Amino acid sequence: MSIIELKGLHFSYTTGEEILKGMDFVIDERSTAIIGQNGAGKTTFVKLLKGLLKPTQGEILMNGRAIKDLTVAKLAKNIGMVFQNPNDQIFKNQVLEEVMFGPLQIGMDTETAAKKAKQALETVGLAEYEHANPYDLGLSRRKLVAIASILAMDTEVIIFDEPTIAQDYAGKERIKDIIRRLRSEGKTVITIIHDMNFVADVFERVIVFAKGKVFLDDTAKNVFAQKEVLEEAYLEQPDVMKLCHELGYEENFLNVEEFVQAGHGKVRRTYEY
Repeated sequence: MSIIELKGLHFSYTTGEEILKGMDFVIDERSTAIIGQNGAGKTTFVKLLKGLLKPTQGEILMNGRAIKDLTVAKLAKNIGMVFQNPNDQIFKNQVLEEVMFGPLQIGMDTETAAKKAKQALETVGLAEYEHANPYDLGLSRRKLVAIASILAMDTEVIIFDEPTIAQDYAGKERIKDIIRRLRSEGKTVITIIHDMNFVADVFERVIVFAKGKVFLDDTAKNVFAQKEVLEEAYLEQPDVMKLCHELGYEENFLNVEEFVQAGHGKVRRTYEY
């Protein structure tokens, strides 16, 4: 498990227009979803984590060491990122070669890289496609190829950028299982995402970015329970929580599973028609 600490983090692309405005928080062992409207600073934050950008003020520490002191290549051994659009990540003509590329680049020998790649393809349900051309696969499967390529690197930190894009129900369930498995293995799992239902199902902690600052930071249930505050950040509650609110339930349920486990008889408010 890696601990990532932000201390007074600021970032600007141009003078006088700050994107991140003094962030202070720690990413710990909990699976963490970072949510917010476009322009809130989520993607910029991830680029800073990967060493692709440097803070204009403040610093990011990973396990006590400043990220700015590490090269992008060194960070790649510790932090893996699944791109939002798999077409921006995939460039090989064979699935197995694509998934092996990352492990080879961080120093694995060919035999180990092949073993890790095959295991990763098995995990994402694409073992039978190892000899296929990724561009012959649909977008949903290409996304899974991109996920496999990062899993095969076996990094301490895994960042998912919009993991549910192009995924049907089965694909989303598989990705949920992958995230839970990574968490159980002690990996630090972070996502930036707009799918509130997915977040409610799988992530322990939610951080809301708004206008370059941390707006909320708590457990998923506590964050999503704050309907009015979320609306200030132009975000919505997960569907089940919204539905229960409309039905008059005072207790907050993150998802269908929680609702069913709680049983019935929770309606306490009454309405007059």
